Order: sequence, then structure tokens, then C-alpha cells
Amino acid sequence: MNFGPKGPSGSGGKGRRRRGRRGPGGRPGHPGKGPHKPPNTGGVFTHPMDHSYRTALHGNSQHPGKRVAGTQYLQPDPEPLPQQHENASPRIFAFIDDLFFLAKINEISRKLNVKVEFVKTEKDILDRMAQNGNGKPSLIIFDLNNANAKPLATIPKLKKELKKGTTIIGFLSHVQGDLKVKAMEAGCDMVIPRSAFSQNLPSLLRRHGAPEDLDVH
Repeated sequence: MNFGPKGPSGSGGKGRRRRGRRGPGGRPGHPGKGPHKPPNTGGVFTHPMDHSYRTALHGNSQHPGKRVAGTQYLQPDPEPLPQQHENASPRIFAFIDDLFFLAKINEISRKLNVKVEFVKTEKDILDRMAQNGNGKPSLIIFDLNNANAKPLATIPKLKKELKKGTTIIGFLSHVQGDLKVKAMEAGCDMVIPRSAFSQNLPSLLRRHGAPEDLDVH
């Protein structure tokens, strides 16, 4: 029987050893990879690492709670106020019907021992003031997108009635520049984006929700 260069005839190629393709400078069966196997590091990445994630998690030690290089840091939870009497009058009123902020304000106020009363009209606040012997609220919060509260009409009425001593804060979407201008003209002491309001909510509630005779820092 004659043997050709590809082995015995009729063998069908059986018994031949397959050879993997050899990539450029690589080993058989591993195209494109070099001949050297990386050291076994037990799954630990050994190349130089970008440690900026630590800043995002722990904040900047020199400027805690501030935004640096576009990174938002988490503010520490403020210390709760002393437990107030259950009949104590609220010093914060909110014109809010957004379920997210309703839940958020309720949660934070409970943790800080602060009373917040949700209202629908300016009459609700004035009636409450009459019950409290004309004690003025310290803070009134407006969701400027709460159409039921009619913020641009309600804010001037409250400002005229309360004058100084009560801070009125409105929050809105950061793209609503025209509404911000109108709210400031209506009498808002401060108009801030929703994200900034959410971030600063604990400190706002603690500062304005404390009794007048309590020195809050």
C-alpha cells in the first residue's frame, strides 16, 4: 500500500492530532496572546488603580460634604433634637403633594424629632397661628410645581401677613429658570433645585424645627 504525504489512504483523517491556530506571537489555541502567562495573583488586580472612588465614598477630608471635581458627597446625618412635647406647635409648614418628598420629609422629621405640618392653603397656616397665639412659623416650604397650592399667588399673601421672621423656600427643577425668577419676585427668600433641597433637607428641618429657646448650631 502506498503512503502519501497525508497518511494512509482510507484513514479518513482519524487519529490525526488537531493543531490549534497560532496567533501572532502566540501559543497554539490562544490566538493573539503572547507566550507568557500572567502571574497568578489570586484574583487581585495588580495594575495601577484609580483611587478617585475613595473620594466619592468618603468625601474630601479637607472639605467634608462639599462637591469637588463634580463628585457629590454624602452629608452626615445631623444630631436629633431633644424630644418635644406631643402638643408642641409645629414651626415648619409645607405645601407639598409630591409623594417622594412627603415620605422623605416624614422620615427625616421623625428621626430629628421635628414637627412638620403639611398644608393646602394659606388659611391653614393662619388658623394654626391663631391656635398658637400668633406664633409665627420659622419655615414654609413650597413645591413650586404644586399647582393645587398656587405658589405664585399664595407666597405674596403669606409674605404680607408674616413679614420678617419666617423663611419661605421654594424648590423646582433646575431647568425652570423662569419659574425661579417669578418665585423670587413673589417673595421666596430662597429658590433651589430639587436635588439641592433633598440634600440639605435634614439641616433645614433641624435648624428651623428647633424650639426658639434652643440654641442650634
